[in-house]
Amino acid sequence: EGESEEEDEGGNKGEEEETVLKKEAKDKTEPKEKQGIKTVPPVKRQKMEERKEEKEPVVEVPAFADSEDELEMSGEEEGEGGKGECESEGEESDSEGEEDEEDGAVEKGDLKPIDSGHCSEEEDASDSIEDDYEEMEGGELCYESAGNILSIQRSSIVAPPPWALRWKEGLQQKASEAFLRQQRAAPNLRKLVYGTVAEDDGDGEEDEEELGGLFRVSRPEKGKKHRADGVDCSRFDPDASRNWDLEEMLDSIRDCFVTGKWEDDQDAATLLKEDEELYGDFEDLETGAVHKGKAGKQKDQAKEESDDDEDEGEEEEKLMKVDDETQKNKRLEKKRRLKERFDTEYDDGDATYFDDLKEEMQKQAELNRAEFEDVDDETRVQYEGFRPGMYVRLEIPFLPCEFVTNFDPHYPIILGALGASEGNVGYLQMRLKKHRWHNRILKTRDPLILSLGWRRFQTIPLYHIEDHNGRHRLLKYTPQHMHCGATIWGPITPQGTGFLAVQSVAGTKTSFRIAATGVVLDLDKSVTIVKKLKLIGYPYKIYKNTSFIKGMFNTVLEVAKFEGASIRTVSGVRGQIKKALSTPAGAYRATFEDRLLMSDIVFLRSWYPVSVPQLYNPVTSLLMPAGQKDSWSGMRTVGQLKHDLGVRNKPNTDSLYKPVVRAQRHFNKLHIPRQLQKALPFKSKPKQDQPKGKTPKDLQRPAVIREPHERKVAALLNALSTVHNYKSKKAHVAQHAKHKDFLRQRDKAEEDKLKRQKEAKKKLYRMMGQKEKRSQRSSLKGAPQDD
Repeated sequence: EGESEEEDEGGNKGEEEETVLKKEAKDKTEPKEKQGIKTVPPVKRQKMEERKEEKEPVVEVPAFADSEDELEMSGEEEGEGGKGECESEGEESDSEGEEDEEDGAVEKGDLKPIDSGHCSEEEDASDSIEDDYEEMEGGELCYESAGNILSIQRSSIVAPPPWALRWKEGLQQKASEAFLRQQRAAPNLRKLVYGTVAEDDGDGEEDEEELGGLFRVSRPEKGKKHRADGVDCSRFDPDASRNWDLEEMLDSIRDCFVTGKWEDDQDAATLLKEDEELYGDFEDLETGAVHKGKAGKQKDQAKEESDDDEDEGEEEEKLMKVDDETQKNKRLEKKRRLKERFDTEYDDGDATYFDDLKEEMQKQAELNRAEFEDVDDETRVQYEGFRPGMYVRLEIPFLPCEFVTNFDPHYPIILGALGASEGNVGYLQMRLKKHRWHNRILKTRDPLILSLGWRRFQTIPLYHIEDHNGRHRLLKYTPQHMHCGATIWGPITPQGTGFLAVQSVAGTKTSFRIAATGVVLDLDKSVTIVKKLKLIGYPYKIYKNTSFIKGMFNTVLEVAKFEGASIRTVSGVRGQIKKALSTPAGAYRATFEDRLLMSDIVFLRSWYPVSVPQLYNPVTSLLMPAGQKDSWSGMRTVGQLKHDLGVRNKPNTDSLYKPVVRAQRHFNKLHIPRQLQKALPFKSKPKQDQPKGKTPKDLQRPAVIREPHERKVAALLNALSTVHNYKSKKAHVAQHAKHKDFLRQRDKAEEDKLKRQKEAKKKLYRMMGQKEKRSQRSSLKGAPQDD
């Protein structure tokens, strides 16, 4: 009777359930707009609680139920054991039932599909199976999602109808669809770059609450973070045309894994064996335990087998009982202690403020990462800003229109940030050196393109060098193999910033392009650059060591500015400027170490300050049309202008060589004072010698007139001397020729003698070489046994 009453109550309850199910199906088929219900995620109410409140018996549910709650409750009255087994699984089925309802909402278009991308194929397949699974009459069914195990306990065995196993149909297709859904769940790049993506769905706009028709109230949803991910077109869809059950397809990828066929020097198993042989045995220095490798174990086992087989078995059991996880933890703990000891000994003593700051930043970064790990990106950015590696959208104000119209996506653009003080322009002091590979030295006042910090600009540098007295002297050209100073007008850059300089960025050059490198030293105009200036004047009146000089200055004021300055002549006489003269204008009185001559030239060495040209011309290559960004050219040098315009240099007439015409100089007679003559030795005293005149006739020798006999004798002696001279000269010539012949014969005999000696030496050396060769041969063969 009790059973019949339960069946009647179950029949009534079944009818009520059927009406409820039909109503739910009708609601699902009708759109939300007709029902007047807002699209809010449905709240699942567990039927366990409902049935406990009603305290009514549970009857069987028709096949293809919407959730597994009915399936759980259908077996409550069947037995206490079955109820206990299914309670744990019922909690999982509740959540799965909610997912089923959300899937139904997706089909209606109310909600968008949510796919976190963290599910597996088995879970998707299990969901599809649970949706179609049915409960048999008079039995109890429990579902285990972990292993897809269905255990059916029946009180009475009934043959299943033909429609009972429809959930098994199309399992392969359902699994492949679940896999494709997982593959398509890629990060939405548009969402990451541009923020929230405005949806075109009209239903979604109606669901959001509006304030005054202008603002929308954004409420965080459960799957908002994952719903922002869309489909990435760059994602590769798997090719289902390949049959991976074939042995040929498996062989094509077999060597891609660790178990494939590798080379000897890359095979993991071979390398592990070699490491085992080399590093198998080791001793733990802290515990004293000795760990042996396979090779050591084999040796010990061989010894133990020879000694005792029972001991070997015990040792093997002990070694097998060693837990690998315990040993790994011990090694990690040992390494950690050693690292802490090393850090305490070395790092703490030499720790600097920079190290402490880095450690503090690292701790803050880890704290932020742990705090905002489960927060969506939009909220996280509001608190900690954009992290490295994120896509950002920038808004740049006051951008030239040419940058947009001539934008070339193939040309890279580098963005950099400037400090608050780096937007100003001023004087920069630099240390510069010409690059050793650049083929020409740099000339001062020639425009140069500098890459300094985040800027590229053209400027006019002045090169200078510091003398021993602190004066900064202007240089016309850069030194060949040493540094020099440079002053430019450019953007304010922090001290110590490096830079490089090029002369042109247009086109490509065969030679080395980097002209110079250097570093910023100072940011003010404290250095005064001077250049050498020589002023020339001529004396027009000379009074002993005092002279009047003209032609050097133009006004009395200029002379007054240089009073007391040092001057000198070309011949090396030094002097000093004393006082300006009234006439002529610019003339002055000066004193010298010695008396000047009217032909002397007086000059004054002075230093003139030089001003730095204020040129700052940024390189605007990004504003040029596409294809012409590498052809930017700024200011040209004077040499380039003259070459392009065909202008030839006019030489300075003062620098040309001219024929020197010197007038004959007449020197005065040497005058020695009398007091100085008295002190001079007799040899150096001036002599009062008068030049000798003609000899008077009375003192001249009288002429001798010869007699006729004396004339004949003088003529005869003259003839005899002439003959003697001729004969002696002739004999001398004959003797010279004879001696010359003798010398020729002697040289010939000497040459023959040397030739004979040379031949004899050759013959002797040949015999000595043969003898030495024979002795070497005999020594190589070996001495006789008698010896």
